[in-house]
Amino acid sequence: MDAVWIAVALLVAGGLGSPVTMLVLRLARSVDTAERRRAEPPEPADQPQFELPEPPAEPPRGGVDALPPGVLRGGLVIGVLERLAVTVAVLAGQPVAIAYVVAVKALGRYAELKESPAASERFIIGTLASLLWASGVAAIIKVYVL
Repeated sequence: MDAVWIAVALLVAGGLGSPVTMLVLRLARSVDTAERRRAEPPEPADQPQFELPEPPAEPPRGGVDALPPGVLRGGLVIGVLERLAVTVAVLAGQPVAIAYVVAVKALGRYAELKESPAASERFIIGTLASLLWASGVAAIIKVYVL
């Protein structure tokens, strides 16, 4: 029966962690956008406001290489693997292994993170949300079920 609960923990941590992490990233982006709006001075109301039509958006060409700078590729797959590894580490009673997971992930992304502050901020927020979700799911299963 323990094997079933371990499988459930892995499925919940790995599978449901992506929507949770995306929600946290969306919340962080909305807070950042709201702060930027407050920092911008309002436009004077007595001047006429002109809005230029936006040019039609073209789909990115060239596949994955056409992603804008600051977007980390492979994040979804890496996040699932990260959550699975953290869950296994907590269930196995080896929380030190979480440090190895974070270190490997950071070293693998170091070049991309060094170039883009926006990407590094998303990396930190996403990693923390992902780690908290996976360790929380594993801890609940370990304490209350196993």
